[in-house]
Amino acid sequence: MRTTRKLVGVGVLALIAGCSSLNPFASKPKGNQPAALTELKASMAARTSWKLSVGKSNNYELSPALAGNTVVLASGDGNIVRVQADSGKELWRTKAGMDLTAGVGTDGNLIAVGGAKGMLLAFDMDGKPLWKAQLSSEILSAPAVAHDIVVARSIDNRIVGFDAKTGEKKWTVQRPAPPLTLRLAPGMAVHDKDVIIAQPGGKLSSLLIATGAPRWEVEVGVARGATELERVTDIGGAPVVFDNDVCAVSYQGRVGCFDLATGSARWTRDLSSQVGVAVDQLYVFAADDKGAVYAFNRDGGTSAWKNDKLSFRALSTPVSFGRAVAVGDYQGYVHFLAREDGKLLARVATDGSAITASPIVAGSNLIFQTQNGTVTAIAVE
Repeated sequence: MRTTRKLVGVGVLALIAGCSSLNPFASKPKGNQPAALTELKASMAARTSWKLSVGKSNNYELSPALAGNTVVLASGDGNIVRVQADSGKELWRTKAGMDLTAGVGTDGNLIAVGGAKGMLLAFDMDGKPLWKAQLSSEILSAPAVAHDIVVARSIDNRIVGFDAKTGEKKWTVQRPAPPLTLRLAPGMAVHDKDVIIAQPGGKLSSLLIATGAPRWEVEVGVARGATELERVTDIGGAPVVFDNDVCAVSYQGRVGCFDLATGSARWTRDLSSQVGVAVDQLYVFAADDKGAVYAFNRDGGTSAWKNDKLSFRALSTPVSFGRAVAVGDYQGYVHFLAREDGKLLARVATDGSAITASPIVAGSNLIFQTQNGTVTAIAVE
């Protein structure tokens, strides 16, 4: 189970900027036995469109990013690769000059990644290095790029905005960090002139991207329990903006959607997850830390369905695509569930290693990246 790995997988606590961070990564779930995969008679055609290797993630969550009709990818050993989304054809491949710990962030004009020891790196869309900037501690969350600003957050919960052209620091916001956190990569989402930031401690904040000025802050997860361990309630994955909502989920907390303008809760439901949500016109999808996949009605948050056939398989952030919602697991399988009722429709194998990076939709393909560095584009019919 991914929760167990995050809490006891390393066996020691790393003290980082005054807070403790619990390592999430291991090669396979421990504790509860993952559900065995039974033979599945596919009721939906799902096929691999293309595959390529970018290099191992080295236990970091390095997620693909869409840039027009291309996909930008990164690996833990410093590879940055740009490919055609429809064919996987490599346009270029370059080395960052150091190991990478976070990414990819792009607005289609600039590529930003987190490097070793808190170094933020920027490249142009042809892979040419532009600038570097040093942050105060390790970067685990993919940077956000918009409005000529690159926003990066270090593990000590310091959020910094840089000029996208020069790398000059424009603003800094220091948010409080709880005494104990999971070693997650809580993400960011840009909407209009705001950047919405998921944080440890279960908080979701909106800042003006130009200046870092606060707009609102809301608690997605509310800390409960007598011990610090019981009170850990970090947000997993990136918040998702859809219409006038921003939706997110937290560990030992809640899933919910909030008003983009004010942060006021539209609805919340108790749920514990270490990965992000998927949102479409009708539903919010979440995979909990026991491997159950849920669908909630986006308008009101009532339960639409639950599928627990993938229990304790350490599921990835879901992705909604056509009539299906897909999740990856710790063995590199991608499972397709019916969007309307959650029934298993199809299964596609990748390379046998865990899918921890958030998948993306790129045209007619879903893009999944494994810990061993295989990037697989899957098309459904």
